[in-house]
Amino acid sequence: MSLATATGRTKRSYGPGRGGERLSNGQRLPAGAAAPAAAKAHKHLDTAFVVIILALLIYGAIMVFSASYPAALSKTGDSFHFIRKHILFAVAGVAVMFILSFVDYRVYRRFVFPIFGAGILLLILVMVPGIGTDLGTVARRWIDLKFTTFQPSELMKFAIIMMFAHLVALNYKRMGTFQYGVMPFAICLLVTAGLMMLEPHLSGTILIFAIGFVMMFVGGTKFRWFGVLAACAGGGIAMIVAVKGIEYITGRLSGWLHPFEDTQGQNWQTIQSLIAIGSGGIMGRGIGNSRQKYLYLPEPYNDFIFAIICEELGLIGALLVIVLFVLFALRGYSIAAKAPDKFGFMLGVGLTTQVVVQAILNIAVVTNTVPNTGISLPFFSYGGTALLMQLGEMGILLNISRNAVMEKT
Repeated sequence: MSLATATGRTKRSYGPGRGGERLSNGQRLPAGAAAPAAAKAHKHLDTAFVVIILALLIYGAIMVFSASYPAALSKTGDSFHFIRKHILFAVAGVAVMFILSFVDYRVYRRFVFPIFGAGILLLILVMVPGIGTDLGTVARRWIDLKFTTFQPSELMKFAIIMMFAHLVALNYKRMGTFQYGVMPFAICLLVTAGLMMLEPHLSGTILIFAIGFVMMFVGGTKFRWFGVLAACAGGGIAMIVAVKGIEYITGRLSGWLHPFEDTQGQNWQTIQSLIAIGSGGIMGRGIGNSRQKYLYLPEPYNDFIFAIICEELGLIGALLVIVLFVLFALRGYSIAAKAPDKFGFMLGVGLTTQVVVQAILNIAVVTNTVPNTGISLPFFSYGGTALLMQLGEMGILLNISRNAVMEKT
């Protein structure tokens, strides 16, 4: 018995064997003979995952129209202004998703460092007057492309996932050490968080830290090293205080703990969100019948669209959203688990985690479970380039599913 056979590490073979090819037991195959395969490649599109994504998109588009037409009419005189652009980007995104599902995900690994560098550069450029814009908010998070806007943080999330997947695949046997399992990841997170907090972009920073922590844990970083990362997070909080002042932190916490004390000030959005959720009850007011979307609730078609879903469709509609994201998580992690290599596995984990954690944070903000940080609901919130980016990433996940290794039964 060979060492490979004894340890269970037999060589996988696909399709017809070539003449002279060795099997795990040392024997050679005759020309044209088929090698006994322990697994086979799965080249078909994951239909279940596509159905889940399309269900999220269609549900989201219906709610974007319902939530946006009062604001669209007020701002532009055209009730269809926002939904028209949303559908345009959704259709383009679906096309990109299917195209990228045919592009081997391993190709992206060659561009890990250029993508990460581009993300860092864009985070710097967003602070440059004339390039970055705040869209009338207190944060400079967008780059004005004239025909639309783009958040560099969207690219940075993908860049972090790519970089972490690459680092884990490169050093997975040494992930238990500080040098390989903590240091490079901490450097990436701190540089990214520092630039994002200059905008400031608290919700994006939290999301990137969450994605990074999950990928490191799954990748094999020892649990004891997460204390070091917690210290890094503490450093991020200190940076927020240095940039925005202690009043920024205390104000956020006070508004979260006592939302009804400042009804006309910074808590207005949270209060209107809670009123919308409470008004929906079990069955909701009915599709299109929300009252809070009539210029009471800011961003009803974007960050706070979940509140409108609760008001119009009630608890039933809200649970349907949650169920769809649970199904997305189960299918996404299942695809990752069947990836043929470590990079594909970690890439799948990262892309799935990004959507799941972002959905959890959005619902937590809308329900005032956590302080209001401003974060969109994936596939539901009105989106342009962000939606395009999300669907492109789903195309990468679908390609991982095409290359999945299915155990032969």
